[in-house]
Amino acid sequence: MKLAVDRRIAGVAAVSALAISLAACGNGGSAEETHGAAGEGTGLSGQVAGAGASSMENAQNAWIAEFTAQNPGVVASYDPVGSGGGREQFISGTTLYGGSDATLDEEEVAAAQERCSAGEVLELPLYLSPIAVIFNIEGTDSINMSPATLAGVFSGQITTWNDPAIAADNEGVELPDLNIIPVNRSDDSGTTENFTDYLSKAAPEAWTFEADGVWPIEGTQSGAQTSGMIDVVSSTQGTIGYADASRSGDLGTVAVRVGDEFVSYSPEAAARVLEVSQLTDDANDFRLTYDLARDTTESGTYPIVLVAYTMACELYESEQDAQNVRAFLTYVTSDEGQQVAADPDVAGIAPLSDTIRELVMNAVDQISVAG
Repeated sequence: MKLAVDRRIAGVAAVSALAISLAACGNGGSAEETHGAAGEGTGLSGQVAGAGASSMENAQNAWIAEFTAQNPGVVASYDPVGSGGGREQFISGTTLYGGSDATLDEEEVAAAQERCSAGEVLELPLYLSPIAVIFNIEGTDSINMSPATLAGVFSGQITTWNDPAIAADNEGVELPDLNIIPVNRSDDSGTTENFTDYLSKAAPEAWTFEADGVWPIEGTQSGAQTSGMIDVVSSTQGTIGYADASRSGDLGTVAVRVGDEFVSYSPEAAARVLEVSQLTDDANDFRLTYDLARDTTESGTYPIVLVAYTMACELYESEQDAQNVRAFLTYVTSDEGQQVAADPDVAGIAPLSDTIRELVMNAVDQISVAG
């Protein structure tokens, strides 16, 4: 419990410090008052192309639809190629912005800054969503699992659904004598990196691999991108996988042990993770990246979450590109934009708090043309 409290204090302190430094750039007031109404940008034209995390696809589609309805002169698009592809395309300059379920590493930051006309690269936590652990067992909608049990299932140590370890977490539940078929992503995936980060921190004795966007075990069942994962799990009894919760559909989901309780995924439980987490050591006014408290014991917290970061440049070569990206990210950050994606029928994300929104908008406001 003390660890979670310490992290929460550190996180609040870090956010407060950034807010103080950013206040000098703003003029006070709420995010809406300081930065204008959502979707502002009449007269904009041109294109805004993005690519990246497939987990963000539904939210991106909704944001683009609303933004272009308000700015009909702009053609916007998002290609859900996966986080790895999104980072590569953004850094190479193929797209104006990118989406990634994992933060840029040191080498990628340096390359992105060079791509951004030697300006800063923005990493903005615009998409916070639970990762659902999904399974396919006829007649069963929910199963409890402790972190160690979950790690044992995905590492191949626990191979049947009626294993004593699973039964111990589900007293009174009749579990089938059915082989477990773990399914992972076949592509370089930020969802995989977030999921393996959870396993490595919440169950280090049972999961001995490091967090990675590439699944560390060979010879497994797999699916490409979020849609491929869902297809494989949906088509075969006994399978278990992981995917952005908004895409879980009618599949069964796992409630994970947190402290003394089992917690099912929800936007509210996912949002609590940031309350007990702290910013990374290398975070700054432009790169608002978090070290998530995967091993928290705080009640009501669902720690298997992904924070999908939107990557953009502080400086663009074209004034038109700078204006379009700034306007689009202003809409996405706004309360209106966040609520659009919070709709359970769209993406079910946890909307940004006012504090985080202000930090993000102060970064977005700095987007301009180079020179």
